[in-house]
Amino acid sequence: MTDGTNPQSNPQPEPAPGSGGYGFPPGPPAQGGYGFPPGPPAQGGGYGFPPGPPAQDGGGYGYPQSGQPNPYQPDAQPDPYRQDPGAQQTPWSPAQPGIPGAPLGDQPDWEAMADRSAAERRKKRLWMLGGGVTVLALLAGGGTFFLLGRGDDPKNPAEDPSASASASPGGPSGSPAPYSPTVEGDPTLLRDTNGKIGIRLGSDASVGPVGKRFQIVSKGTANSYAQASEQAVDVTKSFSVTARLYNSAAKGARIAVSQGDGESFSFELGINEVNGKQAWIFRVQTGDKGAAATTQTVVAEGLPMVKTPTMLMGSYDAEKKTITLYVDGKKAGEAAVPGIWQAPGPLQLGRSRHHNIWTGAWQGAMHNIRVYESAFSPEQAAAYKEGKLPATTKPSHSWLLT
Repeated sequence: MTDGTNPQSNPQPEPAPGSGGYGFPPGPPAQGGYGFPPGPPAQGGGYGFPPGPPAQDGGGYGYPQSGQPNPYQPDAQPDPYRQDPGAQQTPWSPAQPGIPGAPLGDQPDWEAMADRSAAERRKKRLWMLGGGVTVLALLAGGGTFFLLGRGDDPKNPAEDPSASASASPGGPSGSPAPYSPTVEGDPTLLRDTNGKIGIRLGSDASVGPVGKRFQIVSKGTANSYAQASEQAVDVTKSFSVTARLYNSAAKGARIAVSQGDGESFSFELGINEVNGKQAWIFRVQTGDKGAAATTQTVVAEGLPMVKTPTMLMGSYDAEKKTITLYVDGKKAGEAAVPGIWQAPGPLQLGRSRHHNIWTGAWQGAMHNIRVYESAFSPEQAAAYKEGKLPATTKPSHSWLLT
């Protein structure tokens, strides 16, 4: 920028007559022009080139004469970057210009080096992709709640549907038909493997795979339930109800299986808070109003409750008039009852009826839900846990078996 005035200038004198102008010597330019030697250009190529024509068979100026190796052809000499254990390496010395460790004129095999570099990059990408797929696969499989063992699965075709399928042809070319936990064409209706009672899923309950099995996953909301089309248990007779459970709620009452509607439940199997802590319970209602005075409960306290796969079983002996709770095949306790009130309403998963409202929304997962029309003894409960029930002991209803 300027302040609006012209900068100071120093006038230059005119060149002296006969001079070559500013910066040039006086007199006419030398023959050949400034910067070149006087006289005509040398014969054979002009300024800057050696006199005479380019060497025959030599490739022209700047290239070696015929018979000398061409350093621009990489294959003309051994590649100094390829390690050959059987070959003797040429040590580099200051007397040898060029690439250290290589004779004069040797160049790296750039193409081979590029191929090796590309191969390494491809290997790294494949490794990273494989690792990502593995992580995703682990997250997809482990993102559900749990993977339960097969310890409580009976090992006879009459009891285990997967064993039954393996024993008889059901798929193409005699292969076993794949197990489906839901009714064909309806992914919200659980299929009864041993009976004819379907169970409809609520909007916050879903069926998902866990290993080779399937489980119902509940979010612990008012819609985290599944309701059967009718009653699955005749509470006027002996029965046993069992399920494999996974609880992810650290507090509150959580009911896995119950039956009833209207005022109250007939029975419920799950979790209740006892002395300020969660405990496994099997509870029955003996009166028609659902009052606390007419309920009877068996409790298993002091056991792991959260994120611990557990086999829970409630059993009623109509002859002895007793109810028994089994946890992982072990008897937790029993209680005497005058009988069980037959409440109206179907089997429920993930909730129970108390004083005309739904309570105890299950949070977690469950599968291997079975109903037996007999009371289980401690020996039978232990055998069930180990998968050693006799073939003659069959459930009347079952859902999510595999």
